[in-house]
Amino acid sequence: MDGSASDTGAAGRKGRRTGREMCTLHDVKEDTVAEPRDRREQILASAATLFAARGVAATTVRQIADEVGILSGSLYHHFESKEAIVHDIIRPYLDDLRTRYKAALAQDGDPRGHLRGLVRASLETAAAHPHATEIYQNDLNYLIEMPSFRYLKTAGKEVQGTWLDVINEGIASGDFRTDIQPRIFYRLLRDAVWMSVRWYRPTREYPIGQLVDDCTAIFLDGLSARTPVAST
Repeated sequence: MDGSASDTGAAGRKGRRTGREMCTLHDVKEDTVAEPRDRREQILASAATLFAARGVAATTVRQIADEVGILSGSLYHHFESKEAIVHDIIRPYLDDLRTRYKAALAQDGDPRGHLRGLVRASLETAAAHPHATEIYQNDLNYLIEMPSFRYLKTAGKEVQGTWLDVINEGIASGDFRTDIQPRIFYRLLRDAVWMSVRWYRPTREYPIGQLVDDCTAIFLDGLSARTPVAST
């Protein structure tokens, strides 16, 4: 074999990549794409935990970065600000809540059934987004002072309106009492439902469905023992 043929073969080998090399390059490219996405999710998860525990105002970008294990400056490659992180935590929570409320009210039923559906939808959303639920409940008044979070005030009115429509429907139909103001009833029930995120964790022995039944029964039937009806 002459030198020119050898040089051509070497050049060809240099110009071609083996299957193993191509796979390696492909894996590196995929890892490069996946890593920022994974890191972004890590930042959101860590920030949500800190915001829920300490409050948004008291949590710093440095604390979030330390929790994730990156430099503070590196965090800004994924989010432009701390407020942007809060948006990405709160928005999916509100979207999920709206979707579940819509599905609950789409079911045929009386006001009592619709109220039970809203309780279930709220508890299921809280279970799916526990940190976002706490952030919304604890920091709403702080957040709505910032222009970029004014939409939270609109969302709050929308949620309240959904509950009040069902309560007023029940009063009009005679299913609910007329001597308790709808807004008072809503606020009492709202706090009982949403604050449960602080202590309730679904278990096999006490699943969400049981909490829904108990919460609905307490607010609609009360805690007093039912007097057996005497037989005639």
